[in-house]
Amino acid sequence: MNFGLGNVVSKARKPVPRGIARSGPPVLSYGFRPFFLLAGIFAIAAMLGWIGALTAGWEIGGDYGMLNWHAHEMLFGYTSAALAGYMLTAIPNWTGRLPVSGLPLLGLVAVWLVGRLVMAVPGVIGLPLSMLAEACFLPLMAVIAATEIIAGENWKNLKILAGLSALSLVNIAFHVSVAFNGVALEASRAGVAIYVMLIAVVGGRIVPSFTRNWLAKAGSPRLPAPFGRFDIAATAWLLVTLVLWVVFPETIVTACAAVGAAILHAVRLARWHGQRTVDEPLLLALHVGYAFIPLGMLSVALASVGWIANASALHVLTVGAIAGMTFAVMTRASLGHTGRALTASPRTSVAYLALTLSAVLRPFAELIPSQYHLLLSLSGACWLIAFGLFVLEFGPMLVSPRLKAG
Repeated sequence: MNFGLGNVVSKARKPVPRGIARSGPPVLSYGFRPFFLLAGIFAIAAMLGWIGALTAGWEIGGDYGMLNWHAHEMLFGYTSAALAGYMLTAIPNWTGRLPVSGLPLLGLVAVWLVGRLVMAVPGVIGLPLSMLAEACFLPLMAVIAATEIIAGENWKNLKILAGLSALSLVNIAFHVSVAFNGVALEASRAGVAIYVMLIAVVGGRIVPSFTRNWLAKAGSPRLPAPFGRFDIAATAWLLVTLVLWVVFPETIVTACAAVGAAILHAVRLARWHGQRTVDEPLLLALHVGYAFIPLGMLSVALASVGWIANASALHVLTVGAIAGMTFAVMTRASLGHTGRALTASPRTSVAYLALTLSAVLRPFAELIPSQYHLLLSLSGACWLIAFGLFVLEFGPMLVSPRLKAG
């Protein structure tokens, strides 16, 4: 049975056995297991490290700079782990091949972990070597994805390599910019832009698909609109807007484009009838995560004309859209691929609420300078609650064997 990671992109050539590993513990039987777990743990550790750097003067990131470290590790640390977990689970559905598991999976996990360690304390092996070591993960992930897709003759999904390749290049550009300029503002925006586009493309398929299945089962007379020309136009407009934002972040042209993107994606979201999913937070969380794309585009427009801080717009997209959508996907996939019912527990529902509050509160820190530290603390606390509950609830199922049917 397919639980949705990849089935809306192309159908598998044959049923994929779940959780198979010839040796090793269950956590290494499928890519989502170690990477979703590590994403949750690292989200907590990275936030604690950032809070410690701000309040106690922790020298995290060393010569890389604590602000650069924070931006990089949230984009290319946490999010790359969530992306790897998704990709390594979706690809078997596309190709009909067994999932990457056992020692090969352990090796990939080790490369990701090395990246996190050297970025936290780059002085141990030197900044250049630390950057080089960290930059290995995404290209390696792209090679594995290409190998599996080609071996499965699933040519249609080779296009996913474009996203992985772009992320790899932007990650390298981030390091180079820090090394030579001390900051990486353009690379940060580019990284955010790529992830937002991935959400628009992949989320634009899975959110209405999951919603349609659930509403049809519930006997709803109204179902999400099918994918069509409107979706293509909205996605294309978003791509142009994001390119403008990366290259020309403070122009009236970017502001106008962003307003258009906000309207188009708000309409796109409304066409999926997310309001009808309030009885199932597991679905509603996907709609809420996607809602931060139009909200983020509106924030980009306001920032482009100087009405709000650039950091506020950036955090609407990073905490709201990127973290919100990855969190929703991780919870759903963890339940489905470990043999559990696709319904959110009260604990998971609280985690969704906490992360949404974190996304809402964080931008206001720049908007209300007098309450900056309070709002920053509240947002950080909500983030920690959300991911703490994720690790507490989903950690045990990610390291345990899949439940048997019946």
